[in-house]
Amino acid sequence: MSDYRNQLFCNNQNDYRKVVNIPIELYESIKGEYFIGYADELSFGNYTSAWARLYNPCNSGVNLHVNVWTVTDISTAPFRAQFWFNADPPGIPSESTLVTPSNTAIRPTPIPKVKLQLASNVTGEPTGGVKAFVRRGEPEITLVETENGKLIFPPGGSFLVFLTLAENPNLSASGRVAFGWWEEKITCPCRY
Repeated sequence: MSDYRNQLFCNNQNDYRKVVNIPIELYESIKGEYFIGYADELSFGNYTSAWARLYNPCNSGVNLHVNVWTVTDISTAPFRAQFWFNADPPGIPSESTLVTPSNTAIRPTPIPKVKLQLASNVTGEPTGGVKAFVRRGEPEITLVETENGKLIFPPGGSFLVFLTLAENPNLSASGRVAFGWWEEKITCPCRY
């Protein structure tokens, strides 16, 4: 029979291990691998659409983890936001310059491998890929969702937000799409 006094912990600091739980977003930010950015002044309506996407280039060497997205400042009429995985959008993409690492204390400042691309006033629909889900929104209401990194795209993949006016396609509209994401270095491509 053991003596209970032998099972009590001493008050010596060396007897305690420090364990800290932090959100995954903070962890990735500390490593310099979390980024935020947005596509501003997206124009659509008058029977056209607009889109913004996170595109993971084929040679990036990282997996893209989508953490959060927002669709905001949509003016004039109810809108539809379609969320596509790995689709080819219509129009000619331009690259947003409104992207930054969330940890600006690191020098040199980390540069994302993933590209935030956008296009306005496009005709047609995305092709290929999968339309994963759709959200409807009202004017001046922000749609936001935290995905916690569960949407994962390998090199060559993309997460696309495709905007249209739901009920009055003949009106003009504008808005913006924002993203938060982290990039995970692929250490063993043979896993995939």
